[in-house]
Amino acid sequence: MPQFFLNKRLIILLISIIVLVALVGFSLRDRENASWPEQFVKDVVGFGENIVSKPVSFVSGTIGSLSNLKNTYQENERLKKRLEGLTQLESKVADLTKENKDLKESLNIQDSIRDFDPINATVISRNPTNWNEQVEIDKGSRDGVKPDMAVMVPGGLIGKITSTGAKSSTVELLSSSDTRNRASAMVQSDPNAYGIINGYSNKDKLLQLKQLPYNMSFKKGGKVVTSGLGGKFPAGIFIGTIEKAETDKMGLSQTAYIKPGADLYQLDHIIILKRTAQTTDSSASDDKGKMTTGGE
Repeated sequence: MPQFFLNKRLIILLISIIVLVALVGFSLRDRENASWPEQFVKDVVGFGENIVSKPVSFVSGTIGSLSNLKNTYQENERLKKRLEGLTQLESKVADLTKENKDLKESLNIQDSIRDFDPINATVISRNPTNWNEQVEIDKGSRDGVKPDMAVMVPGGLIGKITSTGAKSSTVELLSSSDTRNRASAMVQSDPNAYGIINGYSNKDKLLQLKQLPYNMSFKKGGKVVTSGLGGKFPAGIFIGTIEKAETDKMGLSQTAYIKPGADLYQLDHIIILKRTAQTTDSSASDDKGKMTTGGE
C-alpha cells in the first residue's frame, strides 16, 4: 500500500512537470492574442498597478510642483536683485557716456581707439584637420573686409582676418598654433597690465597672455580685453578671464592663462570689427614696437 501511494505521488509529480512544461511552451510561442488565463492575470496586475501608481504619481507630482514653485520664487528674487543692479548700472553708463561725449567735444576729439564699425558675417567652411586654426566666412574685400581686422562673437574676441577674396575671407583663430598670431591685450586692474596673447593650450583650452610685468599679482577671474595699442584692433574688446598666472623661467615676466569668453569650438555667426580710428604705418609700427613685434 505505501508503495502504491509512493508511485502515485511520483506519477502526479511527473504529470505536473509535463503540464508545466506544456504551459511554458504554450506561453512562449508566437501568438497575437493571449489566452484567457494570461489575460486575466494581466488585467488583475494592471488594475493593481493603476491603483498604486496613480496616487503615487499624484503625490510625486504635487511634491515636484511645490519644489519647482519654491525654486521659481527664489530665482525670481535673484532676478529682481539683478534687475535693480542693472538699472543702476544703465544709469551710470548713460551718465558716463554723456560725460565722455562732452569731454570729447571740449577737446575736439573725433575718433577713439575703442570705436569700430561692425560687419556681420557667417562661417561657411571649417576644415576638420585644422579646426582650431582657421574658419572661412562669407564676406570679403567687396564688403569692406581687410586683413588684420579683429573678429568677434557676442562672447568675445575670436581672432583676426588673415586673407580676403572678393566675397570670402579667412579668419585665423586665437587658438591657432601659428606663433605669429598675436594680439595686444590688457588686464583690467589697478593699474592696468599689458601683454600679448600668443599661444593656446589644447589640453586646458586656455589662451596664453605673455610678457606681463613680473612684479604684479593677478587674481583668478580678472578680465582681459584688447588694448588697442597694436594699431589694428579696437580697444576694450573682451577676450576672457584669468585662470592662473605663472612667472617665466627667467623671472623677468609672467604668463597668464586665459579662459576665452567666446566658444572657439562652435562658431556660426561672427562680427568683423572695422576700427574707425586709423593710424599711419609708422605710428602703428611704433605701437607694435612698444608691445612686441606682430601684436595687434
